[in-house]
Amino acid sequence: MSSAPESSVEAIAQAAKAAFQASQLLPSSVRQTSLRIIANQLQNSKDDILSANREDMKDAQQEVDNGRMSKPMLNRLDLGKAGKWEQMVQGVMDVANLPDPTGVVSYASELDDGLELYRVSCPIGVLLVIFEARPEVVVNIAALAIKSGNAAILKGGKESNRTTVELSKAISVGLKQASLPPTYIQAIQTRAEVSALLALDQFIDLVIPRGSNALVRNIQNNTRIPVMGHADGLCHVYLHKDADRDKAVRIVVDSKVDYPSACNAVETLLVHRDLLHNIWMEVAKALLREGVQLICDDDALSAIPSESVIRPKADSVISSTEQSYHIEHLDLKLSVRTVDSLDAAIQHINAHSSHHTDTIVTESEEEGSKFCRGVDSAGTFINTSTRFADGFRYGFGTEVGISTGRIHARGPVGLEGLVIYKYMMLSKGDKGHVVGEFGAGDGKKSYKHKPINTSTAPF
Repeated sequence: MSSAPESSVEAIAQAAKAAFQASQLLPSSVRQTSLRIIANQLQNSKDDILSANREDMKDAQQEVDNGRMSKPMLNRLDLGKAGKWEQMVQGVMDVANLPDPTGVVSYASELDDGLELYRVSCPIGVLLVIFEARPEVVVNIAALAIKSGNAAILKGGKESNRTTVELSKAISVGLKQASLPPTYIQAIQTRAEVSALLALDQFIDLVIPRGSNALVRNIQNNTRIPVMGHADGLCHVYLHKDADRDKAVRIVVDSKVDYPSACNAVETLLVHRDLLHNIWMEVAKALLREGVQLICDDDALSAIPSESVIRPKADSVISSTEQSYHIEHLDLKLSVRTVDSLDAAIQHINAHSSHHTDTIVTESEEEGSKFCRGVDSAGTFINTSTRFADGFRYGFGTEVGISTGRIHARGPVGLEGLVIYKYMMLSKGDKGHVVGEFGAGDGKKSYKHKPINTSTAPF
């Protein structure tokens, strides 16, 4: 598909803004109905969508064979992976069944007799979402945008173009049958269109990139529009000196092996020195059985026996460098470092982490609490796999992405992360209210600032 001219790109953005504004006058039930229709249409179109995905996978495999695409990106492209389709469709229904995040009052006050102030949640506006490889993101974002009242423009990677087209068709049917504007959710195809849209801050309200470090950094450096997302998923597991052996093995293996190319897979394992000749041995054996390459510091490396039964390949266990602890492998590779204390583990994580998700394995409630408070990440876990850091698993239905920033939303971003708020004020006075009536002196009023107990605005 050829690049759209600049005027066409601006028309796309204008149409999205107009669709957003028009949708604000529709009842939330319209949005919920559209999601149910979209879920049904996805099931009806499953054969066509998966057929298109297989074609995308075939082309992508050639790119991998020629060294132009990584194997982790190929894995992310596969919509036929066990459970992936079912989770995608179920995510739409789960989002439909969630409470409406708009119109919720988080603050209400009676300023004067008959003068009421409400802080009410509302959509952000028009979202520009850019992602690589994972075609199900089209459906995830569309569902969350529709439910939260936001319009969206979606740009998938060229490697998933066929799949994106078929998914977009199903979404369009749902919008049309539910009487939502057809330009409420739009898809674009080229990088040139993205570049042009990144300059249209008068129409686009938030950019959400999902993909590689290079993708996210490039977007952050080339737009005035606010960007929400993360550039890396450099997650850690720390085995404290009192870690339970079985828990340690289960948690580390799941965090690494369950889906190595996911951003919530563990990339660095920190091992307390006291565990080097016992629990670390069991964890290492379990990882090596799963085909994980261990990239170890000297202490962790020397603790692993050299027998071939332990090290199935010559490069199964190799020495690390300082750079090893800054790498998001997205593969069956794991950097390992020995630490002398919980404080040292926290210090390492805060210095090397991408502030995504980090977990501690410990039997001490006190030490677990210290870890959760001391580690500066969007998710801090105790005795659980890092793979739990996911909007679907959190009960958000699905997620628009993971935010590692410190404003507005953090961690898996579901519906609540796609709304902001506005202040609404209502005067019930016969003559209305004016500021000139309030102040110091004779005949002037004082503000009451009396809390109003309500979760919904009266208008």
